[in-house]
Amino acid sequence: MSRRRMETKPVILCVKTLLLLYSFVFWVTGVVLLALGLWWKFMLGPYTLLISRGPSHTPYVLAGTGAAIVLFGLFGCFATCRGRPWMLKLYAVFLCLVFMTELIAGISGFIFRHEIKGTFLTTYSDAVRNYDGRDDRSLAVDGVQRRLHCCGVYNYTTWFSSVYFPVSGIPASCCVSFSDCSGDDLKNATLASGKVYNQGCYELVTSFIESNLGIIAGVTFGVAFSQLLGVSLACCLSRFINANQYEMV
Repeated sequence: MSRRRMETKPVILCVKTLLLLYSFVFWVTGVVLLALGLWWKFMLGPYTLLISRGPSHTPYVLAGTGAAIVLFGLFGCFATCRGRPWMLKLYAVFLCLVFMTELIAGISGFIFRHEIKGTFLTTYSDAVRNYDGRDDRSLAVDGVQRRLHCCGVYNYTTWFSSVYFPVSGIPASCCVSFSDCSGDDLKNATLASGKVYNQGCYELVTSFIESNLGIIAGVTFGVAFSQLLGVSLACCLSRFINANQYEMV
């Protein structure tokens, strides 16, 4: 029996090392999600007004999930070092919960992607229609048009039906070059066509999502199914320790 334990020790050490490495990567994933949630909340906050009819809970979900993963990752490292089977089994349960959460979120996003696009179209069209250049949604529209080099919903003609156009014309955020884009040009529908971006923001955003949907789905499900590796390692280490009555100091 003693010889068998000696032969199993290298296996246990190998599994322990792999589980520690996995737990560290898992912890880093949590830090990334936590940072992404905070960045979304404080840097992209105004833009969420253009993609949802009400307050968006996405940054809170990301930050909360990231914080939970950080705690689970630390617990996984502690459980691996201690070598207690019940801790390893509990860690495996935590990983299963994270796996189910990520899997459900990924499937829901894929199934309801058309509803998300429809909501974005409705809210963005309403923001353009009621644009005044001062409120939060109007500033968010300006930010989108400047950064994405687009104008209006489908194209610059969307602005013709806005409450802003009869007074001030097309917003300056649509201009290709600010030095060659006067207020009089923006009020003239004919002259404005050569001064502003011709591509609509809705088409640009949705085409980007559609063209990268495979990559987004692959990364999401890849990260989710990676939790199964951690579950397998935790269960294997627990079984080896139980079978050989191995205690780590």
